[in-house]
Amino acid sequence: MIAETLNAAFGIPGAFTLKEAAHHYVRANISTTRAEAAMYLQGAHLAQWQPAGESPVLFLGTRSAFSPGEAIRGGIPVVFPWFGARGCGLHGFARTSLWDLQSVNLKDDNLEMKLSLSPDTRARALGFDGFRLEYAVRIGQSLELELVTYNQSTQTMHFEEALHTYIAVGEIRRTSLGGLAGALYLDAADQFAEKRQAEAELRFSGHTNSLYPDTAATCVLHDEVNRRLISIEKSGSRTTVVWNPGEETIGKFPDLGADDWHRFVCVETANARGDAIALAPGATHRMAARITVEPEYGGSR
Repeated sequence: MIAETLNAAFGIPGAFTLKEAAHHYVRANISTTRAEAAMYLQGAHLAQWQPAGESPVLFLGTRSAFSPGEAIRGGIPVVFPWFGARGCGLHGFARTSLWDLQSVNLKDDNLEMKLSLSPDTRARALGFDGFRLEYAVRIGQSLELELVTYNQSTQTMHFEEALHTYIAVGEIRRTSLGGLAGALYLDAADQFAEKRQAEAELRFSGHTNSLYPDTAATCVLHDEVNRRLISIEKSGSRTTVVWNPGEETIGKFPDLGADDWHRFVCVETANARGDAIALAPGATHRMAARITVEPEYGGSR
């Protein structure tokens, strides 16, 4: 019934349809000449994006849970209002909350969805009772994401946030990441020791969990197996997080298969730890990311 009501209000025949899956999970399916995509209203979670002529750009865990209150593993989880583990949960409540669909527009075969999230009983119990989130997702040959936070309270609001993007790769050990050469980072795999990246491009051979503070750099992922370059450009973000569990820690994640670590890397647009946001009463903060895909070295497929 929920999907039927939303389809009546927002459906676009042949381009945007909603269906109700198991456990009343509502999934939006997007299909245009430019891209295929899928979005779940729980968590405003973009689970699929595949530009025309490309293999999927987002990775989805082979054992990911699809049930109320359980985070989806993969795609692009929305992290708010804290990053990492706290006593009341990992990466905040936005990624398991039910978001409201506000609008859907199709222009030049690019589709834009806008969703919103306001405090519910759980958020208020955790001390977050004066925010509003608005999330715009523009799907086409490129993917554009914008998360806007409004402080509607009379107190300064402190929060962390991230677009926890899982990028699909052909083989992680044949993947490199450019854009962070010479940058300081905190190595969460080594008790958050402060280090500096010496390599021009970061290569992956095992567990990687690195938080790069105070950077607005564009990152470019070189996927040698799929022969493509994936660019992650951002604004309103001062933190980049790079994560892959490696063979060493993959067993800690029941929603990932034993070999899944070979097939993705997270490159996260964030504001975390020392880059957390202090938002004044009545103020607005915007964080955005743009993801594009090109054939390796500008060649053709």
